[in-house]
Amino acid sequence: MSLEQVSSNKAFGGSLTKYKFPSAALGGLSAKFNLFLPANATSGKVPVLVYLAGLECTEDTGAQKGAFLGAAAKEGIALLFPDTSPRGAGIPGEDDDWQFGTGAGFYLDATAPAYATHYNMLTHITQELPAVIQAAGLPLDFTRQAIFGHSMGGHGALTLYLGSQLRGTKQYRSASAFAPIANPTRCPWGARAFTGYLAGGIDEARGAYDATELVAQMGKEPAHVLIDYGTGDKFYQAGQLLPENFLKAARDVGYDEVQVRVRSQDGYDHGYYFISTFGADHIHFHANFLKA
Repeated sequence: MSLEQVSSNKAFGGSLTKYKFPSAALGGLSAKFNLFLPANATSGKVPVLVYLAGLECTEDTGAQKGAFLGAAAKEGIALLFPDTSPRGAGIPGEDDDWQFGTGAGFYLDATAPAYATHYNMLTHITQELPAVIQAAGLPLDFTRQAIFGHSMGGHGALTLYLGSQLRGTKQYRSASAFAPIANPTRCPWGARAFTGYLAGGIDEARGAYDATELVAQMGKEPAHVLIDYGTGDKFYQAGQLLPENFLKAARDVGYDEVQVRVRSQDGYDHGYYFISTFGADHIHFHANFLKA
């Protein structure tokens, strides 16, 4: 399985390159991703920070709007930007609702028959992309990975991190999120996704794809989590995000402010002005663990 370069641009002394390839995890559909390599990648492998974008977004959203590249360049860290879902599966109804289907893959592996062939973003991100990138000889050190994301992508970052900790694979050294869907089995966005993608619906999701439920199973392993959300976020105000539930579950199992930090940012909304304001904080947070 070979990568095809789509475009490349110089940025902050390094390069931002878009690739595509036929994805087995996504049922043979073409998958795209962006990869930022800092200048020091010319002399050896560098750690990698994965960014998962939110509903309706693509592999371009975080790369173009997040203001992450400069901070990553200074830290000598690569940034990997996957897409948010498969594209062009041709499943009836997948393009009818911005909250479900195309652009809304929810970073899970689907078990409902209609979606199980193509909607396997968890496998795509955790297994397929590292394997394809390593096979292509790109200079990333996948023994030093971390993960962050926004909204649906914040949900993905937290669940992929916590899930790997609980399974003992410890694929990611740290996780962070901007305005994550932190307790999706208890909000409308999560209910819509889980009842559509999973044969077992919300019950199936609870033990695998809900960060609040997963952190409640932790406590013995060290955790490195940072969350920011804005008090002016209409989705927070509508009960879609529920970061307080996540924080309570983390404190209940013994994680303190150093291990799990949830920051309320006064007046900020759900968009990329908010994300770009605190993006460098998140890059520096992950650098503490990726460069240790």
